[in-house]
Amino acid sequence: MQLTRRTLLGSAGLIAGTVAVSVLGVTAPALAASGPPSTHPASGTPAFPNSSNPAEQVRQLVQCGGTMYAVGSFSSVHQGGTTFTRRNAFSFSATAPYKMTSWAPDVNGKVNSIAFNGTRCGNAYLGGHFSVVNGQSAKDIVEVSASTGKINYAFAKSANGQVETLLGYHGRILAGGYFSSVNGSGNRYFAALDATTGKDDGFIHLNISGNYGNNRTRVYNQQLSHSGDLDLVEGVFTSVDGTPRQQIFMLNLSGSSATVTGWTSPEFNQPCARVESFYLRAASWSPDDGTVYIATTGFHPLGLPTGSSPRTGLCDAAAAFPATHASVSRRWINYTGCDSLYATAADTNDAYFGGHERWADNRHGCNYRGPRAVPAPGMVGLSPSAGAVVYNPTRGRGLGADDMLVTSAGLWIASDNAFDTNTCAHVHNLAGICFLPYS
Repeated sequence: MQLTRRTLLGSAGLIAGTVAVSVLGVTAPALAASGPPSTHPASGTPAFPNSSNPAEQVRQLVQCGGTMYAVGSFSSVHQGGTTFTRRNAFSFSATAPYKMTSWAPDVNGKVNSIAFNGTRCGNAYLGGHFSVVNGQSAKDIVEVSASTGKINYAFAKSANGQVETLLGYHGRILAGGYFSSVNGSGNRYFAALDATTGKDDGFIHLNISGNYGNNRTRVYNQQLSHSGDLDLVEGVFTSVDGTPRQQIFMLNLSGSSATVTGWTSPEFNQPCARVESFYLRAASWSPDDGTVYIATTGFHPLGLPTGSSPRTGLCDAAAAFPATHASVSRRWINYTGCDSLYATAADTNDAYFGGHERWADNRHGCNYRGPRAVPAPGMVGLSPSAGAVVYNPTRGRGLGADDMLVTSAGLWIASDNAFDTNTCAHVHNLAGICFLPYS
């Protein structure tokens, strides 16, 4: 069980690794090497101090061109004996020796997401819970120079609620969050903004509504398909564009406006314990876009005693679903045993999941190791065909891996330094970022 919250898996409109796939003018994540990555992390990547109070956390990692961008909640970054003051955003080279850049936009609150306008890496769009950037007013959304960090005032910069996720697509920024208005848009929780002006361009009108448990309606996370024309969207809602959808839906972006596809599952409607009733936090696509992987929190099914086994439903689990545009059933599921998962990514050989988990294959345990459970703290790689454990380097658990990004170079993992967490694949001093390269 995990009481913190995971945020964004990834931002589209970026270059994933050194190779990108351009589809309909959109730069979608490249189909990565087959994997698995090395079980020894790269050395020299930027890191947080091994501990801090409050804990520092990277909430999202994105690559654009040859540069990695990290956003979250932090005040300083260490590399090679040097401490860099960085307030909630920094960047560094995507290749060894992963040298820090001078980019320091100085944001006075947490940054949940960063996005770029296609392959244009000159400016970055930031979304989160903040009010000032570089000493100037900017409410929860802003565009800044990716070299100087200065605000681009041509792009409107005001949301009336926290922005959770940003994604670049065809000259627009798809923004989701708690807001009922962003840059004057009347679209609640999810809007398409012109990448130049920041104003609503009319591409999205979904009338998202409904909630459950003790949760507020919101859009929380999204992931662009490799083909560049489908978008998975997660959050708290029960209706999207007049269609019943709970926790996750799939958008078709290829038309003149975004439309909800027929992809869904009755399993997404099953409730988990009220303390974590919003439980589907992240999703990822298989390289051929034929499978959707999901990572969940949830503790245990609502009304089921904690010690009951075997586990049922999607609470605290990794699972795979066909991406067919219809009502579908899961192909497989792998339970953590009542520990949260917040992130997922995939390559040809593995589906990766990260969070605060202690075990995998733990269907018969809840907060204890059940029969045949596999110790897999912090992260795990599962077989795309059957969900069995096939890659298990481990990682310090901390608050939980908040993001995972597969590029053509390997697997990047965003995390934190809570509870003195600083290990990845048994190597120390890697608080905040771990990179596991392909051989």
